[in-house]
Amino acid sequence: MFQAGQSWAQGFAQWLAAVQAQAQSQPQSQSQSTTAQAAASASPTSKSDPAQAAAQHGALQQLQQAFMARHMALWQAQINRSSDKNAASSTPDAALPRPQPGDRRFSAAEWANSPIHDYFRQSYLLNAEYVGRLVELLPAADTKARERMRFMARQYVDALAPSNFAATNPEFIETALASQGESINAGIRNLLADIEKGHISLSDETAFEVGRNLAITPGAVVFENEVMQLIQYAPLSDVVGTRPLVIVPPCINKYYILDLQPENSLVRHAIEQGNTVFMVSWRNPQAAQGHLGWDDYVEQGVLRALAVAAAICGVEQVNALGFCVGGTLLSTALAVARARGETPVTSLTLLTTLLDFADPGELGLFIDQASVAAREASIGKGGLMKGSELAAVFSSLRANDLIWQYVVSNYLKGGKPPAFDLLYWNADSTNLPGPFAVWYLRNMYLENRLRSPGRLTVCGEKVDLRKVDMPVFLYASREDHIVPWQAGYRSRALLGGRSTFVMGASGHIAGVINPPAKNRRSYWVGEYAGKDAERWLAGATEQRGSWWPTWTAWLQAFAGKPRKARVRLGSVTYKALEPAPGRYVREKAS
Repeated sequence: MFQAGQSWAQGFAQWLAAVQAQAQSQPQSQSQSTTAQAAASASPTSKSDPAQAAAQHGALQQLQQAFMARHMALWQAQINRSSDKNAASSTPDAALPRPQPGDRRFSAAEWANSPIHDYFRQSYLLNAEYVGRLVELLPAADTKARERMRFMARQYVDALAPSNFAATNPEFIETALASQGESINAGIRNLLADIEKGHISLSDETAFEVGRNLAITPGAVVFENEVMQLIQYAPLSDVVGTRPLVIVPPCINKYYILDLQPENSLVRHAIEQGNTVFMVSWRNPQAAQGHLGWDDYVEQGVLRALAVAAAICGVEQVNALGFCVGGTLLSTALAVARARGETPVTSLTLLTTLLDFADPGELGLFIDQASVAAREASIGKGGLMKGSELAAVFSSLRANDLIWQYVVSNYLKGGKPPAFDLLYWNADSTNLPGPFAVWYLRNMYLENRLRSPGRLTVCGEKVDLRKVDMPVFLYASREDHIVPWQAGYRSRALLGGRSTFVMGASGHIAGVINPPAKNRRSYWVGEYAGKDAERWLAGATEQRGSWWPTWTAWLQAFAGKPRKARVRLGSVTYKALEPAPGRYVREKAS
């Protein structure tokens, strides 16, 4: 077992050599050969700086020696435990590894009760810790290369957890014995069903249906074109503000994350506060829409939606909210409008939105010059980026939570995932038109053009975010791995208007979908309005509960004069076409 533990980590070192060589921008002739040798033998790769190489060599030797000593200590602890039947199985030596906070993979009693499986889990945790330290010692060409190595190491470590395999998971054995083998049959059935569906089941997909118990806030589609449908929601108060709220969700996912069920619907909450709400429902592109680009989404999507909502309500300006890439599209569209001398929006709300892509989170690890050029060659002039591919990328960012947890519960233990509206939405993927996707990757993620005034041309206009000068409410989530909160904060320095910044607890989705009735989590507010995100945080005050009431109170100042709510949806020009949620949101990805 001790030798197996060593081989596990040594195998990683050899595997990492290939990843490291690919991640670095050094000449291949020297980098790949020296890196492979170094990673396998734990010796430094750099020969240009003897002092640095010697220091690295010493650090690697110390790491290896500590690693071997800890494996010996673990093995000795297991021997002592076997010889002392009175020893408490739940109190291992304090020097032995422990799972990270929140890691529930080994929390079941079976792991502690079985000496062999207890050794499996502790040996794995020791190896995982070693791998993490090894990555930090190996050379990297730059910060992005280092982060890519960390990401790939985490994928390797997560995949090899003993919890993921029948032979090394005591919960699999106990469940199989207790069910007389039926759990194994059920797991095989679940696996075959998921293979047919093309994705791992994260939720009971029979429990939900869009239009039946998801996206059920009453309303009607009042406009549609090739890019989107526009939904107007029915009022839930007798009096509403004159200016409506137009919501632009991400086109990478479906809009109903903001309207899941009545108790956690941001849409319903905004309507109850006296807002007339419109929602853009992006079309799920099929082959016929494979030609659409960023300009189409700005012109025929965002700007058209703002104009239709204003016309229906008889106002010159509306309030607007953008979420994630919907916020990037909305901000771009407003800069285009300002370049044309138009000001269609009174106030702007951006939720977990990137405008400065210098720190794009872990998604940036998938994007480099070679990968973007390959995409441009394959789908840049037409075609689709498939929803299944996008879903796989997002799942890999949280593999333990969104992949391996369900491999164990669904396939090894034969269980069925519970009904969970958010995870049902997560699996309801969307395609992206090829030209749109590659333009977005190159101009935003790769070249970060949006933050520089005049460097980006959209719809024939030079984009300058400084001209987007209306008041703005910025929200970011503290544990967001897609839009780091500091990156969201940097929007304050790019936009021309007075800004209010709020940071919520949790991640990219759970931080946003935090209804007041549940009184969960918390959020931070602060008076500092400068460029330094950490200074803002240092002076911010934590508030218990949901940030939604803080936002709706801010929005109320821009709602305009109150008037009696009109029950009829649409207008003479823009008649109601079909009930919400409409056809587009029901379309499935190819």
